[in-house]
Amino acid sequence: MNMDQAEVHKFDALADQWWDTDGPFRTLHEINPLRLDFIANGCAGLNGKRVLDVGTGGGILAEAMARQGAEVTGIDLAGDGLNAARKHADGSHLRIDYRQIAVEDLAVEKAEYYDVVTCMEMLEHVPDPAAVVNACVSLLRPGGDVFFATLNRNPKSYLLAVVGAEYVLGLLPRGTHDYQKFIRPSELLAMTKQSHLHTMALKGMYFDPIRHRGRLTDDVSVNYLSHARKAVLDA
Repeated sequence: MNMDQAEVHKFDALADQWWDTDGPFRTLHEINPLRLDFIANGCAGLNGKRVLDVGTGGGILAEAMARQGAEVTGIDLAGDGLNAARKHADGSHLRIDYRQIAVEDLAVEKAEYYDVVTCMEMLEHVPDPAAVVNACVSLLRPGGDVFFATLNRNPKSYLLAVVGAEYVLGLLPRGTHDYQKFIRPSELLAMTKQSHLHTMALKGMYFDPIRHRGRLTDDVSVNYLSHARKAVLDA
């Protein structure tokens, strides 16, 4: 299976803190509106669309998309995190289908089913990110939209995203990221091109740790977001 058991255990250990907005996932809560806007604008709105959130964690993004009228499925391999996601969705009266299943397995079951697939801050946590990209494409209907968020691999991103964010500022739990698994934009673009995706947008995401706000930028040297669209093949 395309998974790192240590990564699963790491996030399971934090399961009861997913929805603590002052806890270890505070930064994720604070950038979530930015991610949501990037997704909603890219696919011309989420209302009524079938959406899959790959690596859903505690459901922060999944809930935001459901509130915009999407029919959301969230998948993850960390069972404790999924339980936290289900509990919070129930308390918020949101209907979200959370499943503990690998994206590659779901791709066999639900080929070309979804209008939108999101895979945010997940590719840098698996042994084979290209396999995840391929599975996301298989799950997407022709003409559908897929969104990725990950981290660039260079000295600047190591200093800011690992040393700064985890060890100096404490924006993320220590050990959240393995720098060697970061993905350069050129590498992600090669994966999406091989999967017959057309890149629509590539944007950097800057986070201000003083004001606790994020914004999109053309600088993709650290955090970045990608929007791609699946080709519609002629009959």
